[in-house]
Amino acid sequence: MTSRERVSMVLNHEEPDRVPIHDSPWGHTVERWRKEGLPQDQSPAQYFGYEITNQGADLSLQLPEETIEETDTYRVFKDANGAVRRKFKDHESTPECIDFTITSREIWEEYKPRMAWNDTRVDWENALAANRALRQGDKFVCYSAAFGYDKMQGFVGSQRLLMSMVEDPDWVKDMFDTAVDLLIAACEEMLARGFEFDGAFVYDDMGYRNAALFSPAAYRAMEFPSQKRMCDYFKSKGLPVILHTCGCVREFMPMLVEAGFSCIQPLEVKAGMDLVELKENFGGQVAFMGGIDVRAMADPDPAVIEEEVRTKIPIAKKGGGYIYHSDHSVPSNVSFEQYCRTMELVHEYGKY
Repeated sequence: MTSRERVSMVLNHEEPDRVPIHDSPWGHTVERWRKEGLPQDQSPAQYFGYEITNQGADLSLQLPEETIEETDTYRVFKDANGAVRRKFKDHESTPECIDFTITSREIWEEYKPRMAWNDTRVDWENALAANRALRQGDKFVCYSAAFGYDKMQGFVGSQRLLMSMVEDPDWVKDMFDTAVDLLIAACEEMLARGFEFDGAFVYDDMGYRNAALFSPAAYRAMEFPSQKRMCDYFKSKGLPVILHTCGCVREFMPMLVEAGFSCIQPLEVKAGMDLVELKENFGGQVAFMGGIDVRAMADPDPAVIEEEVRTKIPIAKKGGGYIYHSDHSVPSNVSFEQYCRTMELVHEYGKY
């Protein structure tokens, strides 16, 4: 059975030969694994057989990027959305936000025309050739993009965006709508010019360790309309929609189902996302990807990760609807040996 067939069956709540496998190790994790046995000429995706691959377009403001400061430990730079960020070289993390170009609704209106579709957002020759090569393989190929809160906090900053959800919700909704407009326009143009996708993999972090970043009422008013419009678009193209949303989003689950998402990922255990409980309450309506605690992978006692996999995957896989993934990204405190053992367990307990 091919990866494309396996993932498609699971997202359609059917049981294939085994659960599909996908994951996201940090770059520093890969560096460690190469010292411990991962072949130099293979990526983790190749070595472990990850089954989903993504392609997308440039959905930024397309501002010129520039390095502002660089030391032995970090680099400060302005990105294509006008945000000033610091990225550390000695550890893997999301770049720290320092400052932003868009600091008001008035400035947003000035830059908003840069969110319109244009042909330079896709490297047509190379990306189309890559898409054709992927389609000749057996991977499940997704159109991939960020949107909503996750995308726009990168434009204006989390604090400013959260305050604006209270003080100027119309502005926030306009940003969310504009981001989805561009996301859809890019996919539509790519499909029209010959790209082929099996699904969509979209990103919108809406939670943190203890709860969602904003209330269900705010989600319903500002996020839900554009999310549903996006899901309706993808489904009109026959593409199931996988949503990556970090943190605790348990209270949003009924509305995420209503919006039309096919699968929710990554189900962070440390944020309170319980794979077994989610499967019990929503498994008939939506698929899940993730929920395997990376802290258990890193535990020196191998019995800990076996218990993690043994008590979750057999339940999550029933009736289809489950794809293996760590509960976020695999950190560098997980050795190559520990991760290989995790993969062995996933194969063992993931068989139908």
